[in-house]
Amino acid sequence: METRTGPETRTRLVKGPGLLLVWLYGVMTVGAVSRSVYQIATEYDRAPLAYLLSAVAAVVYVFITYTLVRGGETARKIALVCCGAELVGVLTVGVWTLADASAFADSTVWSSFGMGYLFIPVLLPVTGILWLRRPRVAESPRTGGDSALAS
Repeated sequence: METRTGPETRTRLVKGPGLLLVWLYGVMTVGAVSRSVYQIATEYDRAPLAYLLSAVAAVVYVFITYTLVRGGETARKIALVCCGAELVGVLTVGVWTLADASAFADSTVWSSFGMGYLFIPVLLPVTGILWLRRPRVAESPRTGGDSALAS
């Protein structure tokens, strides 16, 4: 039997607006995964760079969704770093597709800053970063109550 010196706490990330954030990341995960799997399986020769970038976006969305649902201070920090990396990716691909449209034979999830997805790919990491930087409240499993947790 393992003994613990104090109550374990886990930062709740899926609460209030965080629930909407998880839902949007979940929708983007489904869209990006299905799009990239289909395109890589059936049309890879047509636009390999675009389809691989969509697959990278899908992996990022899966990972961020998982860390948000998992919760905990470590998961919050990892999700924050991933949202930052996602934002860099969206901005890089967005500028690249506008500056040299001929570099991509087809669009990616992040093309033109996510215009094909109503600009959600550029807004989502910004929202995620703002949400994840807020101070958190942790729940103690022993008491079910809240205790303060510094960020």
